[in-house]
Amino acid sequence: MIAGALYVPPRSNPLALPPLQRMPHPISVVLITLDAERSLEACLRSVTFADEIVVVDSGSRDQTCAIAARYGARVIGQAWLGFGPQKRFAVAAARNEWVLCIDADEQVSERLRASIEAEMSIASPRATAFECARCNRFMGRWLRHGEGYPDWSLRFFRRDRAAWTDSAVHERVDAIDPVLRIDGDLLHDSAETLERYIAKQSRYAGLLARDLRRRGVIRNSLSLVFSPLVRFVRFYVLRAGFLDGWPGFVHIAIGSATSGAKYWKALRCAPL
Repeated sequence: MIAGALYVPPRSNPLALPPLQRMPHPISVVLITLDAERSLEACLRSVTFADEIVVVDSGSRDQTCAIAARYGARVIGQAWLGFGPQKRFAVAAARNEWVLCIDADEQVSERLRASIEAEMSIASPRATAFECARCNRFMGRWLRHGEGYPDWSLRFFRRDRAAWTDSAVHERVDAIDPVLRIDGDLLHDSAETLERYIAKQSRYAGLLARDLRRRGVIRNSLSLVFSPLVRFVRFYVLRAGFLDGWPGFVHIAIGSATSGAKYWKALRCAPL
């Protein structure tokens, strides 16, 4: 798809979203995609309550754009800008003041949907930005402890009061006003293999190392030892990651190794 182009489905489809009963504060759901056909349909089914769905695609070669169009989404092609900038682009493309940002491998739970609708149904929502618990599925198990849960994520906000950072990886939303928590889980089920997950974390370590160098945040070699150790103790022991069994141990061990790897790459100037 040409960057900036709007995807036009070949014909109308009965799965397109029906007209919605507008709430006092209509919502735009925004997400970025690339070859996401395996998980996208479940994602979009969970957000049919939205007034608008905006999908920013960076060159999918599978059925991602066609699936999005069947669910009534407005699909925009945009060459990859990096995680933070790509999500900023997607938010800017939304038509509504309130946006809910999700990933293609995430789903809005029924409880989270009800909480969002309750906030948008009153004249003055309690805040301009809300964070929700993110529940991660790893090695076939929904993690309920450690760093896998609650994994608080700021995803629902008024776009004039909050924005994504420009970080290339581990991007976040910065809000101007105080952030409140909202009931319900955002379900993250990547369905990727352990090998692919480890490879992705290795790429993230390189991107994080590059960011450390760019900002001049280079610590001494002790970070190689203490950063992974502190992270493991924090999530596996203090936050009871051991209660998630073997998947919980592996998840935290990989995260701890990634923490050490980013400092190794930053300190040793290893290839990124």
